[in-house]
Amino acid sequence: MTDKKIIAVVGATGSQGGGLARAILDDPQGPFSLRALTRDVESPAAKELAARGAEVVAADLDDETSVLRAFEGAYGAYVVTNFWVQRTPEEEAARTRAQMELDQAEIAARAAKKTGLKHVVWSTLEDTRPHFEHQGLELPTLLEKYTVPHFDAKGEGNRFFTEHGVPTTFLETTFYYESLLQGQGVHRGADGKLALTNPMGDSVMALVASEDIGRTAYGIFLAGPTYIGRTVGLAGAHYTGVQLAELFTNVLGEEVVYRPQTHDEARAAGYPGAVEVGNMYQFYADAADSFVESRDLERVRRINPRLKSLEEWLREHKSELVTD
Repeated sequence: MTDKKIIAVVGATGSQGGGLARAILDDPQGPFSLRALTRDVESPAAKELAARGAEVVAADLDDETSVLRAFEGAYGAYVVTNFWVQRTPEEEAARTRAQMELDQAEIAARAAKKTGLKHVVWSTLEDTRPHFEHQGLELPTLLEKYTVPHFDAKGEGNRFFTEHGVPTTFLETTFYYESLLQGQGVHRGADGKLALTNPMGDSVMALVASEDIGRTAYGIFLAGPTYIGRTVGLAGAHYTGVQLAELFTNVLGEEVVYRPQTHDEARAAGYPGAVEVGNMYQFYADAADSFVESRDLERVRRINPRLKSLEEWLREHKSELVTD
């Protein structure tokens, strides 16, 4: 019999939840045990967590009964929704991704209240719309009423945890380091030269390793009630486009040039989701001062002493950094 407090981790086989799951398992003398929530308990990732001693349970944020069962008896929970989850055409037609996130946030908040959780860490982002409205800017509207749906719906979802009286820490995430390997990093042009292209201009950007989102959540749980009712902004690095290009140059040993785009150019890139990504970068750039200020690196390091610098992460992934 253990007296450890159970942390129920939504998406424990994913990037954010996986980081928290590993942080709990990596601290066997710590005060918490892991209850890993997943839609597929037979997946290799779920079986790996079980082999390390986690309690693995089936749960789906669209199924409130399964979430209630998964939260029952737990001390706390980490809640994250996945805007980018793979969906069928029928699912896409029936409900927008933004509405999916709102529905799931409300289910999680209700379940947390009903089961008496003492601490929930909700992975969220800013609602970008008030910023653009204040600036008098009209950006393309997506999913009927959003500017950056994968930001806005999470920010809108904050209210469910407040309205239901759930003791919550609002953990505001940011751009993943991993996105630099997924089309938003360094490319080799037809001229053979390396370039980093994005629409940040000379604004500062906040970035973080996905693993550090979970590690920071672990630090928040370790702090007890300290961060309940508070918002914690998360980042592992702050860089301008020029500074990013210089860092890539140092890591790769080959010159990388920064080529800024306009936001309209980013929106017109033609790939699925380009308009949303362009809007996102416009928010990053236009709101850079407040966005970066709310993600104080020293504060995050106090919560998560293992916070990984971008340079360290880039060196670990050096062989993957250049896309032709």
